[in-house]
Amino acid sequence: MQKLVLGSNSPRRSELLAKMGFAFERVSIDCDESFDDKLPVLKVAEYLAQKKAEAYSNLGEHEVLITADTTVVCDHKILNKPEDAAEAHRMLQMLSGRTHQVVTGVCLCTLQKLEVFSRITSVYVSPISEEDIRHYVSEYKPFDKAGAYGIQEWFGVTQIEKIDGCFYNVMGLPCEALYKRLKRDYEV
Repeated sequence: MQKLVLGSNSPRRSELLAKMGFAFERVSIDCDESFDDKLPVLKVAEYLAQKKAEAYSNLGEHEVLITADTTVVCDHKILNKPEDAAEAHRMLQMLSGRTHQVVTGVCLCTLQKLEVFSRITSVYVSPISEEDIRHYVSEYKPFDKAGAYGIQEWFGVTQIEKIDGCFYNVMGLPCEALYKRLKRDYEV
């Protein structure tokens, strides 16, 4: 039986992995998250997930390390975590009334192999009023979220018209795909 190690500080990823019924240890991985601008935007999440896995040096014999990265892509541009309220405001204006893609890349790593995959979810945001943007940014302070929003918060409840793909992928893990791979290929 393999032991799962989640290399993430994200409370959402921990919550989702626990909801899948897995026992796991959580570790913090300090990793530079820069990437080459020439990398296709839909591949950045996979690249960063693998980079995080490669930065972890304490993997044991019967352990499976899970690392992940989530990117928000609009107009072929990656919307990272906003640095401040003004940047969060601009990002939400950009997403207003439009469709964007959320890509979560996952890396599964053992001492014998490394596997990387991703899932893409299209998110349709209704037109957002300036008042609602100001409310969300000031009340929820979405500075730790790619694209400046959390789908599980007020924003998702009130501003997301529909999604095409895995809902949990937008929260940070493509749960159905991850669950099946772990059960099938890693005996957890």
